[in-house]
Amino acid sequence: MSAQLRAVVAAVFLFATIITPFALSGTAQAAQITGRKVTLSNSAGAATGVQYDLVTAALPTTGTAVKSVSLTACTTASGTCTTPSGFVNSSSTLVSQPGGLGAASGWTVNTSTAGSLRIVNAANSTNPSGVVSISWGNVTNPTATNTTYYLRMVTYSDSAWTTSLDSGVIAVSTANQITVTASVDESLTFCTGTSGITNTSCAGATGSSVALGTITPSTSGTGTSQIGVTTNASSGYVITYNGTLPTSGANTIASIGASATSPTQGVSQFGMNMRANTVPSSFGADPSGAGSANPVAALNTANQYSFTANAATNAVSQGSADGFRLFTVSYLANVSGTQAPGTYTTTLTYVCTATF
Repeated sequence: MSAQLRAVVAAVFLFATIITPFALSGTAQAAQITGRKVTLSNSAGAATGVQYDLVTAALPTTGTAVKSVSLTACTTASGTCTTPSGFVNSSSTLVSQPGGLGAASGWTVNTSTAGSLRIVNAANSTNPSGVVSISWGNVTNPTATNTTYYLRMVTYSDSAWTTSLDSGVIAVSTANQITVTASVDESLTFCTGTSGITNTSCAGATGSSVALGTITPSTSGTGTSQIGVTTNASSGYVITYNGTLPTSGANTIASIGASATSPTQGVSQFGMNMRANTVPSSFGADPSGAGSANPVAALNTANQYSFTANAATNAVSQGSADGFRLFTVSYLANVSGTQAPGTYTTTLTYVCTATF
């Protein structure tokens, strides 16, 4: 062989030895994992106790058992990996046994490498199949908000995170938490009238005079007025009434009594309640509406009446915030055969006091 030919052969051999390692390295690169995502239970920067839920499509390499998996947090998708500031995996946990990696049990977390969520099962001999799902708990997010970082996923055929099988990158991001505030003012809706108040609204309230008609010893006088109320006061409200006995000059109609009492025709008596009555006739109505408040005991028995004159007297007492409530106040007057003639009048003042 000539010297020139020997030089050509030597050059070809040298070129082959140079490119051979490159070719081997290319064939060893991990296959790309598709359909990959990571869902964070909390995206706030520096949030603690966060759960990272990894889900991917079936792994492309199906003929080799996976013994370890890593999900490494990096500031970039490729190149040298720098762990995002504040990301902590040292207390991470495996929420449940993963799916799609082969063995259904035996997987444990490894926290020895900062910035990398890892699981391992050295005994796994079952090839991967189907959707992969892994959930790590108790992770601390990177400190920066509204910042994207990247989770580089790699599966390995050994339990030392050395021999890679498949890989993929998932972009995730922290985000500002949005605080929404609203102010609710203290409120009290209270109205009185003789008609127009419904069990939802005071809007139609009207009237201020109740006529009981002509009263005789055998004919009672009856009439009604209305009260509407609602409040958001945490300690509720109290409605009181205050007024004199019906008076005509120096003459009065007596009180039926401070406690609920059945009426008697032919006896001078004035009283009221807040219920639907059938004695001495059908008049009045029970409380209604979304609220739950009820009258005090002295005013809360049908066909029985009470009245306390010249003192603020509780009519309704409600210990908490309450929805709209409609109360119908039923008035009753009886007279004896000796009751002096005249026009008898009393003015009642209703006050609602809410405690916030």
